[in-house]
Amino acid sequence: MYQAPLTDIRFTLKELAGLDDVLALPGYDEATPDLVEAVLQENARFVEQAIAPLNRAGDRQPPVWRDGAVATSPGYAAAYADYAAGGWQGLQHPVSWGGQGLPKLVAAVANETINSACLSFSLCPLLTDGVIEALLTVGSESLRNTYVPNLVSGKWTGTMNLTEPQAGSDLAQVAMRAVPQQDGTYRLSGQKIFITYGEHDMAENIVHLVLARTPDAPAGVKGISLFVVPKFLPGDGGRLGPRNDVWCASIEHKLGIHGSPTAVLLYGAGKGEAGEGAVGYLVGEENRGLEYMFIMMNAARFAVGQQGVAVAERATQQAFAYARDRIQGRAVEGSPGPVAIAHHPDVQRMLLTMRALTEGGRAISYMAAAARDTAAHHPDAGTRDRHRALYELLVPVVKGFCTESAVEVASLGIQVHGGTGYIEETGAAQHYRDARILPIYEGTTAIQANDLLGRKLLRDGGATAARIQQDMQVTLAALDAAAGRAQGDDAQGLLLLRTNLATAMQAQQQALGFMARTAMTDVRAVFAGSVPFLMLTGVLVGGWQMARAAVACQRELADAAGGRWPREFLHNKMTTAVFYGAHILPRAGAWSSAIQAGGVIEACVRRSDIA
Repeated sequence: MYQAPLTDIRFTLKELAGLDDVLALPGYDEATPDLVEAVLQENARFVEQAIAPLNRAGDRQPPVWRDGAVATSPGYAAAYADYAAGGWQGLQHPVSWGGQGLPKLVAAVANETINSACLSFSLCPLLTDGVIEALLTVGSESLRNTYVPNLVSGKWTGTMNLTEPQAGSDLAQVAMRAVPQQDGTYRLSGQKIFITYGEHDMAENIVHLVLARTPDAPAGVKGISLFVVPKFLPGDGGRLGPRNDVWCASIEHKLGIHGSPTAVLLYGAGKGEAGEGAVGYLVGEENRGLEYMFIMMNAARFAVGQQGVAVAERATQQAFAYARDRIQGRAVEGSPGPVAIAHHPDVQRMLLTMRALTEGGRAISYMAAAARDTAAHHPDAGTRDRHRALYELLVPVVKGFCTESAVEVASLGIQVHGGTGYIEETGAAQHYRDARILPIYEGTTAIQANDLLGRKLLRDGGATAARIQQDMQVTLAALDAAAGRAQGDDAQGLLLLRTNLATAMQAQQQALGFMARTAMTDVRAVFAGSVPFLMLTGVLVGGWQMARAAVACQRELADAAGGRWPREFLHNKMTTAVFYGAHILPRAGAWSSAIQAGGVIEACVRRSDIA
């Protein structure tokens, strides 16, 4: 059973993400450390008791479609009612709209733990958060007043409608039509697929954000507009009006996330009570829909990256528990009888890989959330701009690296279980099946990598990446100082971490140099290494954060008064950080070599039958 890793969460918030600095920002006067601690504890209690039991139930008893209606998995509707009543949907949203106005950094913790508890369930509030953020940013006053309070309260839920059968990631092919009406509304017709929680029985209304084209729109992405299309039209006095012409034709049968209904939606099929064609309301201006949708997409991409951390945490907890209980084989150094498999060196390697990738991913995601808070609330404009650039650079890394890591961690979890891991009854296989979608939806890893290169690094000439490298230099000096204060194994571990972090930094610089030299002459050679560069950056930033964790551990362990953290936790964290340095950071060199071979590979590909 899942337990929220509160000690590591608190440590990461305080020592790595700068929680105290975030709480000191203007606008967070009510967000005291005591309040944050109360939120952490209540959140842990809620997800462990109310949400975690749904994980297996949803996997074994998926939602059922019948005549356009979807009945969700047993317990989902009741748990969602408790989720809404507890105010969890509004955690990071403004008080003026019914939310609690807490930092994104605090909300990131709650998002992680609910995803660990039950990934399928958490997808519904994840998308609702994105709809709220989009409407608050670009919605009209009328749209905000009508929809945001109901979404923040959890009374209504939200979805994102991009994909069509002929338009997967290529949104230039979107064909959904939106015809303007005399009353200022639009009538939408067409089909959308892969719509998460596009139909369900957990809330009284579902608010779809839909990409569509008006009749005179230009071709391509410049002709896409964004519309709000509710399942039920809003009525007078807070009551629901007639059923809109939005119809769930079916739900998908998937490899994983079985508890999450993935809908095929038909707009304008003549199934509603409000006339033919789904009534929609334009968001912002016509033909700027993709620009607006990116607000929601970026929020969703960050959240999906956190899903990667969450599933990795759940798989890691299960693997550790199994390895400590499973007695099999004698110790390699000799033992009178069989020992727990956690005693075997290679099982320890797998367990530490799982823990290192999970905790490294958690640190990256919390660091990104803190940057977002600073970008939104810091009084100095220059500081806001720098942290906005940092957040924007980190979002594709959080999404891509943390989700790819989740697949690796979940796969290792099956390996730790051995043959029993391949059997569904143990639950280890579910984590792998659930994790496999994460590098795909909300933009594949390649899309994230292309965004990192094209929109982030090339846009600012690598300035944000250079600032991160400067901060890493500070950490290298801190590692030197910590190693000088430490003794024995801790000193050796800190020096190893310092050496391999410096080597990984150099590997990234070499990759950046190659891309800068090659971008103007052979762009395909550069983008052939886009995913390797994203993974290199994730490995490096995660290693940087684990190095900072090691410095903090050494400081706390040297505190004669006992420090702020349990000593057992500090020893475990130090071990994980050193392992990351020894086993994970060296991957950066391999990724860098692959990137710099881009020109050679492209030349070979041109002579092959691959395309």
